Amino acid sequence: MTESDTAPFDLVAAQQLLTDVFAAWVQDLQLSVEALHPPGSEGGAGATLRMKFSERICREGGVICGQALMSLADTAMVFAVASASGRYRPMTTVDQTTHFLKPASNADVLADARILRVGRTMAFGQVMLTPAFDVKPVAMVSTAYALM
Repeated sequence: MTESDTAPFDLVAAQQLLTDVFAAWVQDLQLSVEALHPPGSEGGAGATLRMKFSERICREGGVICGQALMSLADTAMVFAVASASGRYRPMTTVDQTTHFLKPASNADVLADARILRVGRTMAFGQVMLTPAFDVKPVAMVSTAYALM
């Protein structure tokens, strides 16, 4: 990114990060950053992303494929770490465990990514994936990232 480390990590910076840092196939998921949750927020630091529903990411019957859901969760956690840190930090996924709870179908999906701990070299988090019209999660994801 071309922003200095002193620029605030806000929704404008987050949307720019989405286009500057992520691969084209991630951008094809039509993700948008809905909210950033700074440290001290209710529920903890984090971010909320939305993945627009598209037949392109579905299996038979309008069910969103697990690969798209896992990519949404992974991407959302990058924004959660940036929100907790106040800036984007290059990182790589070390571990991601996804528990699918029910099918996601025919709806946008929200990823509420929250930080459990950010250290000097590692970050840990949890992501809840829910349909935009429902509060019952379709998946819960535990994550770990190495910070570069």
